Amino acid sequence: MDEQAKQTQRGVLLALAAYTMWGIAPIYFKSLQHVSPLEILSHRVIWSFFFLAGLIIIGKGWGKIRAVLGKPKTLLILVATAFLVGGNWLIFIWAVNNNFMLDASLGYYINPLFNVVLGMLFLGERLRPLQWLAVVLAACGVAVQLFQFGSLPWIALALATSFGLYGLLRKKVNLDAETGLFMETCVLFPLALVYVLFVADSPTADWRANPMNTNLLLMAAGIVTTLPLLCFTGAATKLKLSTLGFFQYIGPSLMFLLAITVYNESFTLDKGYTFAFIWGALLLFSFDGIKGHRKARQHARAS
Repeated sequence: MDEQAKQTQRGVLLALAAYTMWGIAPIYFKSLQHVSPLEILSHRVIWSFFFLAGLIIIGKGWGKIRAVLGKPKTLLILVATAFLVGGNWLIFIWAVNNNFMLDASLGYYINPLFNVVLGMLFLGERLRPLQWLAVVLAACGVAVQLFQFGSLPWIALALATSFGLYGLLRKKVNLDAETGLFMETCVLFPLALVYVLFVADSPTADWRANPMNTNLLLMAAGIVTTLPLLCFTGAATKLKLSTLGFFQYIGPSLMFLLAITVYNESFTLDKGYTFAFIWGALLLFSFDGIKGHRKARQHARAS
């Protein structure tokens, strides 16, 4: 096996690890169902900050941090991405712990299609006919809930929108995941610390009164947040973006299966219609991606 094949193999394993961890993350948050979502979010920020700081010390990455501190425009964008990712985390935690995991999985199914629309609107990317059809199908899935059942899948739309905008802004700063996430947790860290120490008044706010397993689970939030992201970054450096894209449905698919098999969420008719449209859109989207990938390879060979 040549070096390129080994790199690809490692990339595939890292991508599988990243998306599998994201897909089964609801199991972790369900184990903290007795803790309020805002409290879980605060611990997620605090322990991610310490975990990332440790990784940066080990990797001697303070030079990158200093470089970012000297760029006011980059810092401003990172403030925006910090609140976007914080909002995304909070909505996800609330959805999982209030039995809306199906809606959360729908949001991450919609996300790739939403990214295509953002690329067209803000990056001047042109949509191919099949991509247009996929976006229209996804819009029909949302419209079904709005017109036939009188409600929008707001959790799914909020997750897709916040994560899509987060990705768009992170493209503009062009930072590695570790440095970028550390800077974002730096922005949120003071707010999270104030909330945990002075604002939170739930039964779990007092660590001295908590069972040891609750405290350990809260501390593990840093690893649960950071580890899949590091695996994803490793995969992104070893795989083509088009290849990496085909792994992104693992996460929402695992969430979907957990919701209906383990946590007994109701797969109602309105959700059935919406998911059918979204899955149809993703099939078209994936087919178009495979076709484009093959054309690019043929063109590369010809030249």
